[in-house]
This record gives sequence, C-alpha cells and structure tokens, in this order.
Amino acid sequence: MKKQRPVNLQLNTISFPPSAISSILHRITGVAMFFALIFVIWAWAVSVSSAEGYAMVVECMNGVLGKVIAIGTASAFIYHLLGGIRHLVMDMGHWEELQSGDVSAKAVIVLWIVLTIVVGVILI
Repeated sequence: MKKQRPVNLQLNTISFPPSAISSILHRITGVAMFFALIFVIWAWAVSVSSAEGYAMVVECMNGVLGKVIAIGTASAFIYHLLGGIRHLVMDMGHWEELQSGDVSAKAVIVLWIVLTIVVGVILI
C-alpha cells in the first residue's frame, strides 16, 4: 500500500506559533546556561586562587569577549527565568488556551528583549 502524503522539505516555509518558539527558546537557554556555567566556574576558580588570577579574570571580563559572555549568560538566564515562570503559571491552569498561550509567549519574548537590552547597557 503506497501512502500519498505531502512532504515538505523546505524548512524555511515552516512557521511555528509563538508558544512553540517560546518553548524551544526555553530549552535552548537551559542548555546555554549549562555551558556558560563552565566559564563561570573557571572564572571563580581562577579568581580565588591568587591575586594574579583575580587580576586576570577582571581583565578578561573587561574585554569584549568577557562582556559578550556576560551579556549572553545574563540574557539566557533572563529568558529561562521568564519562560519558567510562564510554564509555572500554565501548570496552575492559566494561559492554556491557544490565544492566551500565544499572548503570554509573545509577552515573555518582548520582555526578554527589553531586559536584555537594559542589562547590556548596564554591563557596557
């Protein structure tokens, strides 16, 4: 029996609803924070090892790469926290409908962008 199903191999034509994008971003930021933790543990270990180590970490964090890592880590944390709060509210039975779920997902994404810009301005 031959099944005649449409096959969509063009990934750029697939559009995800805001709630799906929000869920995917929540997972991505969780993974990003895991890998950022490697840098945070390294910086902490080196900074408490000696005065020279502390000076090296301060110099690293004042450089462009250090600021990018700091802003990226803060951005991942902000989104993961906001997405986690959204999921907790949904677990309590709110925002489960299609329209309210999409509105809450859009609100979380907009709030994430605004807070990331604020943190970026403060860190720079």
